[in-house]
Amino acid sequence: MLDALSKFVREEVKREFKLLSQPEGDSTYGWVLLDLGDVIVNLLSPEKRDYYRLEELWSEGKVLVKLQ
Repeated sequence: MLDALSKFVREEVKREFKLLSQPEGDSTYGWVLLDLGDVIVNLLSPEKRDYYRLEELWSEGKVLVKLQ
């Protein structure tokens, strides 16, 4: 699922904003990061999300989309 989400985000960003992004990380490890300049997209498996708890680290940041 992380690969599909990563591909979708990259295609939409390319289509809408003409930006190219190569994913960092690997879905087999449960974490894929997309650096889009001003926006960082973190795609995490449920296990990695529970372990790293990035929402707590960035608690004052603005969450645009949160999928459970």
